[in-house]
Amino acid sequence: MRTLLTAILAFTLVGIAPGARADNQKLRIISWADYIPAEVIAAFRKETGIDVEVTLSNNEEMISKLRATGGAGYDLAQPSVDRISGPQREFGIYKPLDLSKVKMEQFQPFILDVVRKNTTLDGKQYGLPYVWGTDGLVVNTKKAKVADYLDLCKADVKGKTSVRLRRPTLMAFAFALGKDPFALYGDPKAYGALMDQVGATLSACKQNLKFFYDNKDQLLNGMRSGEVVAAMMWDTGGWVLSRENPDIQYVVPRSGAMGWIDTFALPARGRNDAAAYAWINFTMRPDMAAKVAKSVGSFSAAIGTDALVGPHATPVPMRSIHWYPAIPAGLEELEGRVLDRVKAAN
Repeated sequence: MRTLLTAILAFTLVGIAPGARADNQKLRIISWADYIPAEVIAAFRKETGIDVEVTLSNNEEMISKLRATGGAGYDLAQPSVDRISGPQREFGIYKPLDLSKVKMEQFQPFILDVVRKNTTLDGKQYGLPYVWGTDGLVVNTKKAKVADYLDLCKADVKGKTSVRLRRPTLMAFAFALGKDPFALYGDPKAYGALMDQVGATLSACKQNLKFFYDNKDQLLNGMRSGEVVAAMMWDTGGWVLSRENPDIQYVVPRSGAMGWIDTFALPARGRNDAAAYAWINFTMRPDMAAKVAKSVGSFSAAIGTDALVGPHATPVPMRSIHWYPAIPAGLEELEGRVLDRVKAAN
């Protein structure tokens, strides 16, 4: 999955002291690692004269920082699609988008529809798509036969599989058990019962796992060495391994891949909306979006990037993807308790 960092990278114009630029000449973005390449910043600055300051973060930190300030401190945020309408309803940390200022024709219609559906609150849209990808299975096909998430728990791969101890694994195993966790979001009691079932399944599977992986390098190196022969993994990690060793393949699970989309959203008290809209339109141009896609290693939500990106894996069929919907308040706390029980299980 995507690397999570908590550092700040500031890009300032040569010869201009930090803090010397007016608000309308600086765009402050909070985003993920690799999502905002230096060459794209330089091109934007050259074309618009606007400087860009980037804070690297993750979903939890974005929400925490924006909640602490009432949506101040940044002009543009890039949370995942399922982390917008819930926090907005609870904390009011975003502002509605003015779509008249966005070149909507630059977005892939299907991905745009998914984001519109999941980030619209009280008739107002709060998110636009940026990049997307999937979680599924990565399998060394010479050493294992794994077609769905529950196959990671089979006896013939005991001690040679891996998953993350995070909510995507709960969702994936729920689908593998034949249940749709997203359909139960409105019924906390039924959802809790399903999560208990998933937790028990993962606890029973725990002895089968080589480890719960914490970071990208740990898992990639485990697959390279043969220490791990199958894992729940993000698509781009699988493609990296496949280029190194064709026996290792990204497999769309029988019960479906898990689809994520990271977005553009405007913090409630951002000072430079004009620069934010300029950046959105600029980075969704095919030439710039292709640079972003190469940097991230995932797919762009922009139209017309495939030929510019060059050799790249084929996207997972849309019909095989379970897209994360907005998370209702309270469910992540429930999931956290389930994950804690799995971690403590013998």
